[in-house]
Amino acid sequence: MLKYALIFALISLIAAALGFGGIAAGAAGIAKILFGLFLVIAVVFVVLAALGVGAVKKALD
Repeated sequence: MLKYALIFALISLIAAALGFGGIAAGAAGIAKILFGLFLVIAVVFVVLAALGVGAVKKALD
């Protein structure tokens, strides 16, 4: 997902440099949404991993 956010950010930069304001704004909006979604999912996985490590330690004791 981070890969697609970076791709849309790059498309936005190129479109802005060529003068396509509407396309650049749309691509930037999509990149922001994808990056935010990536951050939320990454935090969820980190929390789940931390909880899983605690469960494994409990099971081994």
